[in-house]
Amino acid sequence: MSASRRPAEAWGRIRLLLILAAAVLVVVVLVAGLVLAGTYAVTGAPQDSGNRSPQSIGENLPAAPTGQDAIAAAPMLQVDRQAALPTAPAAVPGPTMRIPSSTGAGRAGIAAGFPRTPEGAVGQLAAIAAQVLQGMSITYTNDVYHQWAMPGGVGVTEWTMTRNVQAFLGAARMGQDTDRAVNVVAIPAAGQVKGVDGLDWAVVCVLFEVRATISVEARIGYGYCERMQWHDRRWMIAPGAPPAQAPSTWPGSELSIRAGWRTWVDPVQE
Repeated sequence: MSASRRPAEAWGRIRLLLILAAAVLVVVVLVAGLVLAGTYAVTGAPQDSGNRSPQSIGENLPAAPTGQDAIAAAPMLQVDRQAALPTAPAAVPGPTMRIPSSTGAGRAGIAAGFPRTPEGAVGQLAAIAAQVLQGMSITYTNDVYHQWAMPGGVGVTEWTMTRNVQAFLGAARMGQDTDRAVNVVAIPAAGQVKGVDGLDWAVVCVLFEVRATISVEARIGYGYCERMQWHDRRWMIAPGAPPAQAPSTWPGSELSIRAGWRTWVDPVQE
């Protein structure tokens, strides 16, 4: 190969390194904006994935809650930040969850009409969160909360989704809305029903594959839980303290299966 081609090849390698570095930066922005913001919103502190004994975990804690509060507060598998990044799929696929389809559009442009079942609550929560994450707008997030959350909750300023949007816009150095150079897509990849209390109340969780493009594309897994209650002929975010933080794992990975996530199955695509 001639010497005249070598500078171009070197430049190509440098460009590749720069692109990879930019991709890592975007991933850091997303993990900080989604995973950590969600954790602070629920616990007031980052996740601690260190190994502690059961005795030390229970020290200085109030008496165990009962009923709905116990379901919401029950801890889920703790994972570190790396768990959210793309990785190899599990050698054996995990269990699945068949999520019913919506039957129409509801308030704030959110898909609605999910059935009165725990799986319907999963579908509704996914529809709410996906629209907020993809919109990345403070104004729209406020509208969604007021239309889809029942009185008695944490309020829009403390809502996990609001914290996510604030953190993302702040890390990307934007105002109250994303600009045209940024594109966020949130795809439901797995779900789980953490617990139910009768026919009209459940704590459900959704694991998203979030793709964000800020000159380059980055992807993470993001887990999110809420109390949901059947009210006014639809599933809504129920009042009460937020559930324990869901594990943010890469969908389909071994760790994701261990965390209880069940692969999302859309009947329309079967």
